Amino acid sequence: MRAAEALGGIDILVNNAATRQEQGDICDISEEQWASTFRVNLDSYFHLTKYVLPHLSRGGVIINSASVDSYIGVPSRLDYATSKGAVVAFTRALSNQLVKKGIRVNAVAAGPVWTPLVATGVSEHSQQGHGLGNWTPMDRVGQPSEIATSYVFLASKESTFMSGQTLHPNGGIVVNG
Repeated sequence: MRAAEALGGIDILVNNAATRQEQGDICDISEEQWASTFRVNLDSYFHLTKYVLPHLSRGGVIINSASVDSYIGVPSRLDYATSKGAVVAFTRALSNQLVKKGIRVNAVAAGPVWTPLVATGVSEHSQQGHGLGNWTPMDRVGQPSEIATSYVFLASKESTFMSGQTLHPNGGIVVNG
């Protein structure tokens, strides 16, 4: 990889990709939508990890973006929730595979966060996140800066005794996930 050569190696890989479409019923999800969701939400993590791994040395970190949806099973996002649940399983299994090589693998399962994915199709009334987070115990949507700290922590030396874990910055939706 050119980036690894130019930078002298890679220390941290953050797998962060998502696509999401609302469907009310499993019968409304086409095979193409299902496959497309998994290509973006899971397969991309596999491929990027596979090609970056030879450039990660002992002490390297992989952080995968999961979702609160994988823990609560949002019925209108069956393909999304399922693919992000697979990310959690991928994180755990990969962690067990790489721990002896000194590479840590963890995940972040964020709740509703004001991102372009969430903002797509939101009414002007909700531009500040009003109503989007009213189903969270904190009664609001999170901000990207509130989620970023989880990634920074997992990438830091302060988390060197953690691997195979998922952090849950989700406004209290999932407790002890």
